[in-house]
Amino acid sequence: MEMKKLRLLRLLFELIFSFSALADAATHGNPANELVQMINFNRSSHRLSNLTTSPGLGCMALQYAESCKGNCSNNTVHCRWNEDDFTEVFAPNCGVELPTFGTLSGHILSCRSKYLKPSLAFDQVVVNDKKAISLVSNKSLIDVGVGIVGDHKGPFFWCVLFSTDKVNSTFVLEGHGEGIKQRKGCFSGSSSHSSSCTSNAHRNHKLSQKYVMAVICIYILQHWIT
Repeated sequence: MEMKKLRLLRLLFELIFSFSALADAATHGNPANELVQMINFNRSSHRLSNLTTSPGLGCMALQYAESCKGNCSNNTVHCRWNEDDFTEVFAPNCGVELPTFGTLSGHILSCRSKYLKPSLAFDQVVVNDKKAISLVSNKSLIDVGVGIVGDHKGPFFWCVLFSTDKVNSTFVLEGHGEGIKQRKGCFSGSSSHSSSCTSNAHRNHKLSQKYVMAVICIYILQHWIT
């Protein structure tokens, strides 16, 4: 009987550890970083150089996407592009050192009524028309930044910023920060993201994992006690 209890207890701890690892992996994923990886994979398949992830560009992409909230209808963004906003508002909000502000060489901005995982976002948002495909395939591009933000029930916004600056010290964040005034969404080059960067489906999946773990634990404990 004691051996049976020990085996069940060991199994219980192994299950808890496994589910915790899965939960951590789901929590710490950054879809903006994943989208950059897909952009680079696409460029590599066309024998183009990979783009460098710029946290400064990513944070400003997120700021721009967030400023466009409330301007999405029929999966189309109605939002004005004003480069002055980047130097006067978005860059300071992110903590981008203004002397390092480089050239913004192109952008992609889109919205959807619901969250899309990175693979779908790449197909439906990043390369959804000839103009976007041409931009992503531009040989002169050097840096890229992605920002994603949305409300719990949608819509969600994706913004991709590109730069052709060949200097390594462009769009530098103060103290290598995470975007000093950015508290919502997520951006590439950052290791963290908030709940407004993912969907209810992701959170429900995590809850389902916890429910399954709880049921298994109860089952094991019942057999352990008896």
